[in-house]
Amino acid sequence: MRIRVVSSREEIFTLNPNERLVHLAFRPSNKDIFGLIETCPKIEVIQLPKSYMATVSKSIEMFLQMQRVQLLEGDVWGHRKDINEYYSIPSSVIEKIKEMKIEGKSTEEIEKKISRESKLNPGMVAYILTKETPV
Repeated sequence: MRIRVVSSREEIFTLNPNERLVHLAFRPSNKDIFGLIETCPKIEVIQLPKSYMATVSKSIEMFLQMQRVQLLEGDVWGHRKDINEYYSIPSSVIEKIKEMKIEGKSTEEIEKKISRESKLNPGMVAYILTKETPV
């Protein structure tokens, strides 16, 4: 599973229209979010660093809910954009999530343990749970 890292507003309009997971490494305006939704109609998740989450307007939050796009808080730890424009979630993390689900662990337990071990935020772990391990 890969997260597309976008480091500038100019980059939004060069994205592949099939992107589903996007991390915005800049403080987006309402116009940037609208542009992102327009450029990537299949988008499912927009991830923002914690400091930027507080600046997202309520109207944009409602707009994203209506578009069925999750707005998650989180970082792409140790990722260098100059080397790769995607941050890959390690397959070992996805396998661990699958194992824990098979063992019958609760969603909350899985989110807590995996987010602590992998530095992924609980919202992203929940997203992986629903996408990679459908019930």
